[in-house]
Amino acid sequence: MSVRAAAPALIAAILFGASTPLAKALTGSIPPLLLAGLLYLGSGFGLGLLLVLRRLAGKARGQAEHLATIPRHELPWLFGAILAGGVAGPAFLMTGLVATDAASASLLLNIEGVFTALIAWMVLKENADRKIVLGMVAIVAGGVLLSWQPAGAALSPGALLIAAACICWAVDNNLTRKVSANDAVLIVCFKGLVAGVCNTAFALIAGVKLPGAVLLVSAMVVGFAGNGLSLALFVVALRHLGTARTGAYFSVAPLFGVIISFALWPQMPNILFWLAFVLMALGVWLHLRERHEHTHEAQEHTHRHRHDEHHQHVHEFDWDGQEPHTHPHRHAPITHTHAHFPDIHHRHPHQKSQ
Repeated sequence: MSVRAAAPALIAAILFGASTPLAKALTGSIPPLLLAGLLYLGSGFGLGLLLVLRRLAGKARGQAEHLATIPRHELPWLFGAILAGGVAGPAFLMTGLVATDAASASLLLNIEGVFTALIAWMVLKENADRKIVLGMVAIVAGGVLLSWQPAGAALSPGALLIAAACICWAVDNNLTRKVSANDAVLIVCFKGLVAGVCNTAFALIAGVKLPGAVLLVSAMVVGFAGNGLSLALFVVALRHLGTARTGAYFSVAPLFGVIISFALWPQMPNILFWLAFVLMALGVWLHLRERHEHTHEAQEHTHRHRHDEHHQHVHEFDWDGQEPHTHPHRHAPITHTHAHFPDIHHRHPHQKSQ
């Protein structure tokens, strides 16, 4: 069960890691801010098409679509996430890259996972026992080793801007957790469209010209995979794992990027790669081992679910018996012990941990 819960975050990391070399290849032909906008637009338009196809498929099967919007009281969290991670973050990053070499940028981007975890633990009060903290340290250390260059640790104004971008994305991750019980595809589609329009508009106002059709489509396809599908799975992982653990798993994206690069351009991995691989594998293993007794308070929300031990309820509408399905439902208080993460059903205080 734990491995299944972690799968969306790891697949998201694979997609993002695979898309990074492709996006980097486009930076020589498309100005950075416009590229950021096109990547987000590709995410928004691609997932929007996916939503339409999903709805049509549901109608063809005679299934009603219960989850079509995001509750109004959760929209401030979503808009805050878009502003921090979709508008401010890319602006800081693209500005910082102008004055920062690639090695420094690669090294600095690893601190996003650290900021994400610190906000989750200190502000949102997610549970973090000794294994979780050690696992996070191991994953971050692996990321540092993977991107380490002897001259890559200088702290410059550009580096500070990249660090600011990482803080923005950490805030985005934690705010998105607040709305993660909703349709992940809808959330990321909305984020992609708003952030894409903003960044593209900023670039065009600054005098940047749109690229040719081939480059335009290429950027949007990369954005659909690396920003769209990847972030949709990231939201699903937030729902099941909580923010700190999802951020930690996503931090292994550079490792997948390197592995894919080795597959495309064969070469012998160096000792730092193998040390990073061991550290990241250790970190993931530590995060998968959690078990303690806990009590759920009563709550009411809407999300896609099956009638498992957390979803024992009657239906106030005609139900065709199909699972999983989506509808508003209420959880009664329950106390039990099982392996779990701080997902949407386990955001409770802990009296003790092991």
